[in-house]
Amino acid sequence: MEKDFTLKMKESLIEMKKEIVAQLMATSSEFKNILEDMDSKDSVDVASDDIDRKMLETVGTKELNRLKLIDSAIARIEQGRYGLCMKCGKNIPQARLEAIPYALMCIECKSAEEKRNR
Repeated sequence: MEKDFTLKMKESLIEMKKEIVAQLMATSSEFKNILEDMDSKDSVDVASDDIDRKMLETVGTKELNRLKLIDSAIARIEQGRYGLCMKCGKNIPQARLEAIPYALMCIECKSAEEKRNR
């Protein structure tokens, strides 16, 4: 995976994470109160803390799942494994990563998984 592309994707993932946290703060007074009671941590860092994961579950599993996927993608970037399918190990096409920056699998493996889950 090209370094420039990977850096661009990391910036995109961090921005997505910030947007989700901002949206949660705007729509959930409970989430906002917990953030305000925290130390002077960056609100994006709070979303990564295990302690706060339980609190995040109260505001919606969809957002929580996206945050987990984004955190996982950022970790894969830092480990040098970003863009590799978690199932078959092949490269995930850049077009797919641009569409879904936190994609875990290539299109073929994801399609096969979806067929099995039907």
